[in-house]
Amino acid sequence: MNSEFNRIVQEFAQAHGLHLTDMQALIAILDADADPEEESGPMTPGRLRKQLNLTSGAVTACLDRLERAGHIRRVRDAGDRRVVHLHYAAAARGLAMDYFRPLARSTDAARSRFSTEELTVVVRFLAEMNAELARLRRDPP
Repeated sequence: MNSEFNRIVQEFAQAHGLHLTDMQALIAILDADADPEEESGPMTPGRLRKQLNLTSGAVTACLDRLERAGHIRRVRDAGDRRVVHLHYAAAARGLAMDYFRPLARSTDAARSRFSTEELTVVVRFLAEMNAELARLRRDPP
């Protein structure tokens, strides 16, 4: 499943002249934009650097590419002009939604073939797998 998701994301990236890191950054920015009430607030270059485990220079280069291509906007915080918030540009959001809409439909179709009880078990399994993988990354053997 991850391989198929990654292939679709890579095809989108290639079709729009983006790197895989650019896609990871876009997803992180989109997630932050999707939940503005989240405690951490809008995405910032510093948070993005930590989340993607990149150097400051790599984040700057990535953001420069994304901004030049029209995928993101950098917006200075009104209260503290030193703080920059990153937002997914509206036109780019529409482009991504159009591209990924078939994926959403396919996901919904697959999910509709399972009962609530079955999906509860699947979600529990995936959560446990994610926890184990996070532990492995945190505490390598």
